[in-house]
Order: sequence, then C-alpha cells, then structure tokens
Amino acid sequence: MLSSRLPGRSRGCALTRPATGAGRTLIRVRTQRGFVDYALKRRAVLAEVMRGQTGVSEVCDASPYLVRAAKFHGTPTDVLCPVCRKEELTNVFWIYGDEIKHLAGSARTPEELERLAARVGEFDVYQVEVCRTCSWNHLVASFVMGFHGDETAPPHSKRSARNRRTAAT
Repeated sequence: MLSSRLPGRSRGCALTRPATGAGRTLIRVRTQRGFVDYALKRRAVLAEVMRGQTGVSEVCDASPYLVRAAKFHGTPTDVLCPVCRKEELTNVFWIYGDEIKHLAGSARTPEELERLAARVGEFDVYQVEVCRTCSWNHLVASFVMGFHGDETAPPHSKRSARNRRTAAT
C-alpha cells in the first residue's frame, strides 16, 4: 500500500504517497491505522457545486483559524484547488484524543505527528485540504496514530504507563 517517498522528505521520515493515483492529496504515515478516505464525499460535493445545487460560498467557508493553520502548519500539495483553480491545496493535520491532553484540537506538521506517535498511546488525526485563496476546505482522511498495537513501540512507553497506574493507586 505504501510506496515512494514524498519529494523533499529525507532521512527516515515515514510519510509516503499511495502507489496509485499520482497527484492525490492523501498522505500515509507509517504508524497509522483505521484509515478512512473521504474522496467519494469530496467528489459528490464538487459535483453538486458544478451542477449549481450547492453554492460556492457553502463549500468555501474555511475559518480564519484553519487558513492560518494551513499557512503555518500545512503541507503543500501539487493539486490545484478544485473550486478556484488559482492555488495549490495545503493539507492540515488536526489531532484529537484523551491521551494528548492540551495538544488536542491543534494543527500539527507530519514531523510532529511522527514524534507524537512514538510517545503517545493513541490519538485521532484528521487531514483537511485547504485553499488559502478561496477558503475551500474538505476532510480528506481520518486515521488513528500512536503506539497502541504497534510492536515497535518504545520500551519505556509500557513501563511508564505501568508506573503511572501504580502511583495513582
């Protein structure tokens, strides 16, 4: 399922692009599981816009916070915005979960996701594509990351979890 490395990423970064569908916006990360692809929903929304059933203002409604996150934490793609066709889309990765505490609800770079996945048992990631020109945004994918169920988990992670339980009782 995983194939060639993304351009500009070297020295062990685990981000890869799916083998088929060149130019796709999906990014796979080595420690992810429970992957849900929203490409069919995206296609349906764009078809409604092209037929005039849904207004452009309804789909180009990214909040200023999301557009700012795309600017500072986003990953550029080589895919043009399907609505305005003026700018390439940017992927933003939002994280949620009980185990990440104060980090929940924040945008993170793929490198930060990798580091966090090595330290945290489990958290949810939502990949959103954003056009910084017209504010098009759509959920691309969601998946779970972390070392739960990963046999390559760092050895200290299980020990520290056991120590926390002992200290709490």
